[in-house]
Amino acid sequence: MIVEGGDILGSVEKSIEIKASPEKVWEMLALDRFPEYVEDIKSVEYTSEVNTPKDKYRVRATVHVIEKHEEFDMEITESIENEKITCRSKGPFSQSGNVTLIISLALKPTKTGTEITYAGEYEMPYGIFGKLLDKLFMQRVSEKQTEKSLEKLKSILEK
Repeated sequence: MIVEGGDILGSVEKSIEIKASPEKVWEMLALDRFPEYVEDIKSVEYTSEVNTPKDKYRVRATVHVIEKHEEFDMEITESIENEKITCRSKGPFSQSGNVTLIISLALKPTKTGTEITYAGEYEMPYGIFGKLLDKLFMQRVSEKQTEKSLEKLKSILEK
């Protein structure tokens, strides 16, 4: 996947197996459930109309996300029930105003539950400095946050 207009594209991909059905994991992938297991997210509020629970997963559904240090909007760009959901930030993701974020969560049934794979891509501003910043800092931070979120999701679903 290529993000248009960005200088540097960084990515993180992590998987974990959860002893829960894909249907049960899917329920936790509604964007307004993210604050339950993604540490930096304070709140997620739907900005598109939500009349039924399925509306939370539909393509073009939009949300406003408030994190510790950022606020941004996201839109669902792909949604296959119990299999995959992909979201893209709408407008700037960071205070620098130049970062785009794309996240995808894919579910695969296993013998004992579900393997969930998080794939995130982001573009870094600032040319070569952005690339250095990504390698020295952002990549490691993103990987640790992703691992932590997946572990927390696993602990919630395996209770």
